[in-house]
Amino acid sequence: MPYSLAIFDLDGTLADSFPWFLRTINEIADRFRFRRVADEHIEGLRHASTREILSRLEVPLWKLPAIARHARRLKAEAASEISLFAGVETMLRTLADNGVQLALVTSDSEANAREKLGPSAALFSHFDCAASVFGKPAKFRQVMRRAGVELGQVIAIGDEVRDIEAARAVGIACGAVCWGYAAPAALRALGPNHVFERMDEIVGAVCPGGVGRISAA
Repeated sequence: MPYSLAIFDLDGTLADSFPWFLRTINEIADRFRFRRVADEHIEGLRHASTREILSRLEVPLWKLPAIARHARRLKAEAASEISLFAGVETMLRTLADNGVQLALVTSDSEANAREKLGPSAALFSHFDCAASVFGKPAKFRQVMRRAGVELGQVIAIGDEVRDIEAARAVGIACGAVCWGYAAPAALRALGPNHVFERMDEIVGAVCPGGVGRISAA
């Protein structure tokens, strides 16, 4: 069944920010006094849920808002280092050209998101940014109300366990991409409606009729 609204995550889904994250996480850890991430622990964290990650790194929940604000500032300073994944612009334009509303729900700021997206930002009908770590369900509901669509017409696409959990919390379909922060095995274990190994697979799942009408890059 085709979807009329696709809600995208940004980091790890559309924007290749994981290398920046790996370069930056221990600076943030030192500033906010939680456990540093050793190279040998990275793969294990990619298989963990968000709550497990916070527990392993000993991050108190009360520190999360301040950590998020600081991370947004650092991302803004490093904007030139973070690019979109190959094929993102073509995929988004194809969806938009086939009548799919595009929304962005991210923990990043709208200003940072628009800068990362570049010209593709104009394809999005809805931005709901600065989501808290566990605040995506509320953001999804807000976007759906503004878009005026039914639950069965919506898909949320992300790269983390919490993206799948957020979609399930509001009763919408979820798609997981294999090129982001979480390990593909961790995402598959949760049984999302769709698992995407390549960018071009998103069009086939979201609007099957658009596969033969992929927009030029």
